[in-house]
Amino acid sequence: VQLQASGGGLVQPGGSLGLSCVASGNIISANRMGWYRQGPGLQRELVATATSTGDVDYDDSVKGRFTISRDITKNTVHLQMNSLKLEDTAVYYCNAHQMYYCSGDRCYEDTVRYANDMWGQGTLVTVSS
Repeated sequence: VQLQASGGGLVQPGGSLGLSCVASGNIISANRMGWYRQGPGLQRELVATATSTGDVDYDDSVKGRFTISRDITKNTVHLQMNSLKLEDTAVYYCNAHQMYYCSGDRCYEDTVRYANDMWGQGTLVTVSS
């Protein structure tokens, strides 16, 4: 099982970017999927998350500008970022929280695995004029 993020790049202030993350493998469920980011010299912080029941949560700094959407059937999560600011510059990481998956191609009782947190490789978003 792995998380593959895409969509980062360079954008001017006020511009838009979309990030996508696909969780591949034999996944049973993930309670929450979302995005975190780590700016230069900063700690990793939550950006937005979406639960399997449709609840979403945003950091105050992105409310009204970013929109998270999740497709449970496809194990994907998308982050639409609008009105980007210089301070949005960071490496963005896809996260899956409380994930159950199977270690092989087929699921048997003894192949079910649990990961409290699984991370993608990160994608760089640079907001610059």
